[in-house]
Amino acid sequence: MLKQCHSYSTFNAETTFTFIDIKQLSWLESSQRWSLIWSEPRQQCEVYAFCGALGSCNEKALPFCKCLIGFEPKSESDWNLSDFSKGCKRKTQLQCEDPTLVHGKSDKFLEMPNIKLPEHEQSMTVGSISEYESTCLKNCSCNAYAYDSAASEFSSSSNKSGIIIGAVAGTVGVVLCLVVFAMLRWKRGTMRNPKAVEGSLLAFGYRDLQIATKNFSEKLGGGGFGSVFKGMLADSSVIAVKQLERINQGEKQFRTEVSTIGTIQHVNLVRLRGFCSDGARKLLVYDYMPKGSLDAHLVHESNSDALDWKTRYQIALGTARGLVYLHEKCRDCIIHCDIKPENILLDAEFCPKVADFGLAKLVGRDFSRVLTTMRGTRGYLAPEWISGVAITPKADVYSYGMMLFEIVSGRRNSQQSEDGKVRFIPTWVASLITEGGDVLNLLDPRLNGVAPVEEISRLCKVACWCIQDAETQRPSMGQVVQMLEGVLDLHLPPVPRSLQVLVEEQEHVLLLSESSSAESSQTRSYISTPSHAKSSTSSTTS
Repeated sequence: MLKQCHSYSTFNAETTFTFIDIKQLSWLESSQRWSLIWSEPRQQCEVYAFCGALGSCNEKALPFCKCLIGFEPKSESDWNLSDFSKGCKRKTQLQCEDPTLVHGKSDKFLEMPNIKLPEHEQSMTVGSISEYESTCLKNCSCNAYAYDSAASEFSSSSNKSGIIIGAVAGTVGVVLCLVVFAMLRWKRGTMRNPKAVEGSLLAFGYRDLQIATKNFSEKLGGGGFGSVFKGMLADSSVIAVKQLERINQGEKQFRTEVSTIGTIQHVNLVRLRGFCSDGARKLLVYDYMPKGSLDAHLVHESNSDALDWKTRYQIALGTARGLVYLHEKCRDCIIHCDIKPENILLDAEFCPKVADFGLAKLVGRDFSRVLTTMRGTRGYLAPEWISGVAITPKADVYSYGMMLFEIVSGRRNSQQSEDGKVRFIPTWVASLITEGGDVLNLLDPRLNGVAPVEEISRLCKVACWCIQDAETQRPSMGQVVQMLEGVLDLHLPPVPRSLQVLVEEQEHVLLLSESSSAESSQTRSYISTPSHAKSSTSSTTS
């Protein structure tokens, strides 16, 4: 059963009306559509203000609504989308101060039959119809009038009270009957129809989202599975609608996202509000994030868009807390599988929200690994994933570490320098940290060195721990949060063997695509210079 409540404001600020539209729908498995069984009010034109101000409703014509003669739609685009709520406006403004002359012609009234009087009409006593017509023409707020020689036929306050009481009693009785009927149907159908909307997710109609997004006119961005559009619901809340375009993989991503984040809520996870499944059309509805994605603020050229250090550090910490919730706090361990700046969204206060769960994997608490054939984003993939080994939550840790380098430097991890060589930021950071160099050299130049050296060093060390070749040497996300909060002691990280190779042997630095996950975690080497290395025993966090 579907219940929609609409509120309308009147010219009198002290009065607000609420109209309830109740519909009972049945899901047809064969056609994969909802079928209307019963609705109240039965007639669409009985819905209060369905056609808006100065519009007329006729259910024998299509569309139902049209403007009165001399009026036109206030919003032509909304009208074309069958959203008539804004009503109509005059084509020509009245000269109510002097109604006798409008371009040499006098204003007149058009007689309209079968019109229902408003609930709060203003009555006055006049001698004749011509007198009342003259009075209305001189009043700029008077749009129409109804004349009756028998004043007693107008509704009295007592009659109105009786009507209101009867309507309320009838409505309450109908609602109670519907509730009982719905409960009985649910009780009978529970066993044979287990499909239900999980949690508090809303099932949107495709037409509803088409209207909310103005026919998908304002595109926010896009990815491998589809595009994201900005929209607004009837309650004025702003939403982001992801329209999945690749049917085969899009269907899988759709089911993954709904089942993964449909029932979980955390301040650092994007909120899924609902979905739409209309045949091949699959859409996901999220809260709108006004500050966009993290990558737009990291790689943008403008200094005005550069995030200050405090904001960057809080984004790193908030993202880590969101991953801790996925890995450790949910019923099943959830591996995101695609952590990168593009999938970290920022709200109005720059609070990070982990988003895009299309590649996520659920791992039961009785299991430690999961095998996936899906591929994340190049440059953020853990070595064991590249080699085809079953992954653990440490794959997200590796991707998170790669993202930390970009948060510090404000640049992509792999960049081509002026001499044509490719500089790999993690290699540079690992070497400088090991040699005890000035970490301010690693900072985004747009910050002009304004950042605590201790926090820069801490973030870089955490990043180096996260990208260790052996997953056993990487910290858990819970340990990462403790490191960033200063609760857990942070030792000097060893330089991953893959980065050593890049420093010592590569003239043009490229991302290594060979796994080193079988490496021992007992002893690690540290690099002092690209050509000379010394070894020592290190303490690990795992």
